[in-house]
Amino acid sequence: MSMRVTFLGTSGAVPTTERAPSAILVNREGERLLFDCGEGTQRQMMRFGTGFAVSHIFVTHLHGDHILGIPGLIQSLGFNDREEPLAIHVPSGARTHIERLVHAGGHQPGFPVRINEVRPGTTALHADDYEVRTYRTEHRTRSVGYALVEDDRPGRFDRERAEELGIPVGPKFGRLHRGEPVELDDGRTIRPEQVVGEPRPGRTFVYTGDTRPIDGTVEIAAAADLLVHDATFASDDADRARQTAHSTAREAAEIASRANAKRLALTHVSSRYAGDASKLAEEAAAAFGGESFVAADGQKVEIPYPDAE
Repeated sequence: MSMRVTFLGTSGAVPTTERAPSAILVNREGERLLFDCGEGTQRQMMRFGTGFAVSHIFVTHLHGDHILGIPGLIQSLGFNDREEPLAIHVPSGARTHIERLVHAGGHQPGFPVRINEVRPGTTALHADDYEVRTYRTEHRTRSVGYALVEDDRPGRFDRERAEELGIPVGPKFGRLHRGEPVELDDGRTIRPEQVVGEPRPGRTFVYTGDTRPIDGTVEIAAAADLLVHDATFASDDADRARQTAHSTAREAAEIASRANAKRLALTHVSSRYAGDASKLAEEAAAAFGGESFVAADGQKVEIPYPDAE
C-alpha cells in the first residue's frame, strides 16, 4: 500500500518565486489528505499532478500563509463538479473564520463542507486502518500539529508451517491471517499464532506546522517514518526564531534526533534563504543522524513500511 507525500508549498510567511505558502498533500492508496492550504494551493495541485480529490483538509492555525488557499480550492473543486463532501479540521475556536473563507465573496459550495474543530490530544479522523491525531504546538496563536498513524498490520503468514500442519490451501489461510482459528477435517483446531508472526507496525507521518521545538513533537513523532518540521531560520537567527515562535533547522534536527525519527523534512523556509537554503540542510545534517532534507515545492517522497525489504 503506497503512501506518497507531495510538498505543494514550503515557504515561510512570504512566498518566493520558487516556494509557495504552506501546503502538503499525502496520498495514501488513493485517498488524498491535505495539510494546510496556503494561497494558490489549487494551482500547485495542478502543477504537480496530485489531483483534486481531497477528502480532508487539516489546518494547523489561522495565519494567512496556511489558510488563504481555501477559498480558491473550494471554488476550483466546484468548477470540477464535485459532489463528494469535504471535511476541514481546524483548531478550537477557528470554525467561524474558516466558514468565512469557505463562503468568501458570497460563494455557496455545491457540495457539503463540514468544519470540525479539534482539541490537542484528540483524534481528528478515525479511518478503517489509520487515524490522524492532534497535539498542541507552540506558536503565536492557537495551533496544533497532526500525526497520521497507521494501525499495526497482521504478521507474516508462514505458509510452509501451515502446510506442515496439514492446513489445506484456500480460505482457511485467509481466516488464520485475519486472526481467526480454523478447524480441520480431522478435528484439530489451528490457532492464528501457530502460523502468523507478530503484528507489524504501520507508518507514521507527522507535520508540525509552525512551532517552537517542543517535547510534544518528540512524543508524537517517536520513531516516525517522516517528520515534517518548521525550520524557518538558521541558527544565526535563533533570536528571531524565538521572537516569532518558529524553529531553526538545528532545533528541528534535535527534535527529530530525540524522537528517533527515520527521516526529517525541513519546511516553512524563510524568504531570506530564497537563493540558497544549504545552510539549513547543513545544520540539520550535523544534528540528526538520520536522513534530512530541505523540502522543495513539487518534491515527492514515498514512505515505505518500516519492515520493507
